[in-house]
Amino acid sequence: MDMKKRIHLELRNRTPSDVKELVLDNCRSNEGKIEGLTDEFEELEFLSTINVGLTSIANLPTLSKLKRLELSDNRISGGLEVLAAKCPNITHLNLSGNKIKDLSTIEPLKKLESLKSLDLFNCEVTNLSDYRENVFKLIPQLTYLDGYDREDKEAPDSDTEAYGGQDDDDDEVEEEEEEEEYDEEAAPGDEDEEDGEEEVEEEEDISGEEEEEEELNDGEGDEEEDEYEEERGQKRKRDPEDDDDDEEED
Repeated sequence: MDMKKRIHLELRNRTPSDVKELVLDNCRSNEGKIEGLTDEFEELEFLSTINVGLTSIANLPTLSKLKRLELSDNRISGGLEVLAAKCPNITHLNLSGNKIKDLSTIEPLKKLESLKSLDLFNCEVTNLSDYRENVFKLIPQLTYLDGYDREDKEAPDSDTEAYGGQDDDDDEVEEEEEEEEYDEEAAPGDEDEEDGEEEVEEEEDISGEEEEEEELNDGEGDEEEDEYEEERGQKRKRDPEDDDDDEEED
């Protein structure tokens, strides 16, 4: 997909001024230039054009609110002075994987007064002697170079700080809302479980009553059999006497 078509898709049901984040990674650029991006994207704060074949950013529009710019894995070799003129408020700039060979190429970046983080991984300039020391001298406002500060301490995760970050209070509110939603969804299930337990108890009670009735019935049956046996025994005892009485009468 080419870059212009991708931008068109991003604008469905929106106007350029509504867009604060624009990701164009792996799109095809037109002759190595950004195409379809205009000054109308006046609220844009984050722009990512990774691996789009850029050779120049000369036609980059004025984006005064842009804070983070991703240009890694392209073929940019110069022309960085346009950034100070069109995107003066950049705080994070990623130029890793480009064709930047010497310090003079990045010298225009010292005019970006808000620049805090710069990435030049896999650029030839990183092979120069005293590379880090010289870059920090060249761009004194810089805090992190290739993810580390002047003392070689690793930079914290600054994605939320760079763009689209939320306050801790907002995160807590979202967590509370998620917990409330979970509790509401779980409540019916708890009731079902309680109902199920009550039904099981009722079944146990019913089965218990049935067992008691069966035991009573069995007991009554045994008593009847015992009475019957007693009657038969008495009859047997009386029969010989009756026979003797009959003989005497004769």
